This record gives sequence, structure tokens and C-alpha cells, in this order.
Amino acid sequence: MPDAAPDGLLLVDKPAGWTSHDVVAKARRLCRTRKVGHAGTLDPMATGVLILGVGRATKLLTFLVGADKAYTATVRLGQATITDDAEGEVIGAPERSAAGLSRDEIVAAARPLTGDIDQVPSAVSAIKIDGKRAYHRVRSGEDVDLPARPVTVARFDVGELRPVELPDGQRVLDCDIEVEVSSGTYVRALARDLGAALGVGGHLTALRRTRVGGFRIADCTDLDDLITAGEAGQ
Repeated sequence: MPDAAPDGLLLVDKPAGWTSHDVVAKARRLCRTRKVGHAGTLDPMATGVLILGVGRATKLLTFLVGADKAYTATVRLGQATITDDAEGEVIGAPERSAAGLSRDEIVAAARPLTGDIDQVPSAVSAIKIDGKRAYHRVRSGEDVDLPARPVTVARFDVGELRPVELPDGQRVLDCDIEVEVSSGTYVRALARDLGAALGVGGHLTALRRTRVGGFRIADCTDLDDLITAGEAGQ
């Protein structure tokens, strides 16, 4: 008789290029059960804490979905994209060059994006409009206008700044940030709004979730290690 499927929470450090559904599908095979879910989607480009519930522990996910979260990210100032991240087409032309931005200017622009704010979600989001995901509508060429909703950005710290010259000669500025946010906050939208406030446009080039509630990246298992252990029957 095969071993009974396990029950519990599985903390995975999601690698880039995997969807959250990909990780769930892999966990279902490794745990030999269809009863696997997750406590909050990460975009394919994003890495970091992905909490899975296995077996009876899927009932716990309801209590984790609304937990606050922490991220490290890189915002490219000087370009806006249709998806607010590096996977989307560059849109518009900046009002000014990002090359001359100072740290003080960036910190000042981040200040109004901190605290209790009304945020317009990224158009490429999983929010449903008349039963259809917003990202499906955008990718099929529709214009999407999502209403603002209240979120909390408890911390918005500006880190290292790195000037970058693109192949076409345009000069942009990569800005590392660390944020702690309430559930439902879009870090892509923070990047977009930071760039807009500075008049240069902005989008995410990297995103890593470092904490969900009390669970941190140090608590997570690398997906490759999990796969290796599972295939070895450990």
C-alpha cells in the first residue's frame, strides 16, 4: 500500500521562470496528491517565498493569503512598460532623463507612496473584470481601467542606485528598493507610480518576496533540492 499523502505547509523558494501553478503541479506529483494549493501568486519573473498547503493543510491557506508581505526589487527608472515589468513593451517617452536623478529626489517621490494609500493595480493583474482576468484583456489588446483600492505600504526604502546605458544609447537608472506591504499591494504598481512621480517612467526588472507573515526566505526550500529529495523518495 502506498504511503498516505502528507499534510502540512511546504515553503518553497520559487525560482524565476516558474509560475505559481507550475510549482503547485510539481508539488502534487512529488507529494502524490492533488490536494495542493498556494497562499498567494508570484509572477513568473519573481522569486522567493511561496507557501504551499498540502492535504488537510490547504485549509490553513485562507489565513495566510491576507498576511502582510516583504519584497526586495529593482525598479528601472527611465522607462515605462505596458505590464509595469520587464516582460512588457516599452511605452511612452519620459518627460526627462532619469540619468540625473538624485537619491533625495527618489526618496522624496517614494514618500507619498508610503503608508495608507489608494493604489491603482497593475493592468496586467489577476483581477477579474466581468469574469475575465485583467491580464487576459490587456494581452488581447483591450484597454483596462481598474479602480484604485486601499493598501498599506509600511516601509519603502531606497537602496543602491546604478546608472545603466541601454544598447540604443538611452541612459536609465536602476534603483534597488525594499518594501513591506499589505496583502493586495502590487509592487509593479509602486514601480510604475514612482517613475510617474519623477516624470521618467518606471518598471520592475527584478522582484523577490522575502517574507509572508512570519515565514521568511530562510525558512524555504530551494525547488531543485525539493525535486531531488522527492525523486529520491526522501
